[in-house]
Amino acid sequence: MNRTSPPTIVLLGMMGSGKTTVGRALAARTGWRYMDNDELVRAVSGRAPEEIDAADGEDALHAAEADALRHALTVPPPLIAGAAAWVATHPPSVELLRAAPAVVYLRARAETLRARIGAGAGRREDATDLAWLQRRQAERDATYQGLASLTIDTDELDAEAVAQRILDAIAE
Repeated sequence: MNRTSPPTIVLLGMMGSGKTTVGRALAARTGWRYMDNDELVRAVSGRAPEEIDAADGEDALHAAEADALRHALTVPPPLIAGAAAWVATHPPSVELLRAAPAVVYLRARAETLRARIGAGAGRREDATDLAWLQRRQAERDATYQGLASLTIDTDELDAEAVAQRILDAIAE
């Protein structure tokens, strides 16, 4: 993942995988801008993801998330962007991810995701359902790996260690 100039890094993974925490840690270490999915959705729609979902439904939220990814990839680098997990199932977004300079898959076991999600405040209704997380993780793991230039298992790592691994990979 060697870069001659600071890249755009897209963090991809299931909710609870650490995208926001790692994105903030990377931004603090590098001085690069970090935009999480929620911020990107607000930038393109003028509304919070929860508001879109409540008022217009999941399909409208997914459309906004696809627009958010497209927007992130137009922001001049360096940029660290957190992508919605769903975009890896959306063919036009998959094409954008394939063309992205660096996609980092933050992988975690469903049990880890569940523990990190806690009570699920601000997350989809089934976010606290371990069986749902296990199914989604199993369905998406190969897709995420196929899109990623780097996969990091985050179960046993803190955000600083994950950020260091990403920076090491960029330097290679």
